[in-house]
Amino acid sequence: MSLYVILMGIQGAGKGLQAKRIEEHFGIPQVSTGDLFRAMRTRRDALATKVQQIMASGQLVDDETTNAIVVDRLAQADAAGGVILDGYPRNQIQAAFLEAHLAEKGARVNSVLLLELDLFTAFKRAFGRVSAADGSSYNYYYNADGVDFNWAQDPAGQFPPRLEASIAGGGESLRRRPDDASADAIIKRIDTYLETTQPLISYFEARDIVNRIDADQSIEAVWTDIKRALE
Repeated sequence: MSLYVILMGIQGAGKGLQAKRIEEHFGIPQVSTGDLFRAMRTRRDALATKVQQIMASGQLVDDETTNAIVVDRLAQADAAGGVILDGYPRNQIQAAFLEAHLAEKGARVNSVLLLELDLFTAFKRAFGRVSAADGSSYNYYYNADGVDFNWAQDPAGQFPPRLEASIAGGGESLRRRPDDASADAIIKRIDTYLETTQPLISYFEARDIVNRIDADQSIEAVWTDIKRALE
């Protein structure tokens, strides 16, 4: 039996980490539209060329093209048993298309996992997070053990202080995602999520497939709830 899961949640809810666990436990790949768009940059087929032209013009990729990219990915061998969709669908047009496409294959969306987190906690998780080269992550607000955090002042006083971090005792400098360094950018992402996600939640709730998961728990507790919902 195939398993098609849509993973939804605000930034900082832990979608990436939990998606990896779903991949490992249920044997289905994570399909992120962001990754798919980036992959199109190195392909030379007609669909990739179309996407490259759209992105080069500075326009947003339209629903029809986005749907075609997802269909292309779902046709690959590793997706035969289902996928975890992250970042798709983004609106009800895409959601309806996905349902129709899966129905043609005799499948359906089995579960919409909604990782819920209050907005202030979501902001702090994004604004305070840093990572090491080996993938280990830390946070100024929640997980600072063994890390030296420092607010570096702008010498000219024209910009806000910059958060810097390194492993305690002069160790590795830790990285921060550029889009996490701007509070304004994080708030805009939150606003966009609220504007685009709420209509989709209502859409899928009408189909009784939304599983609400409290993301303000330990990683293990969240995973336990996800596994229970999917099994």
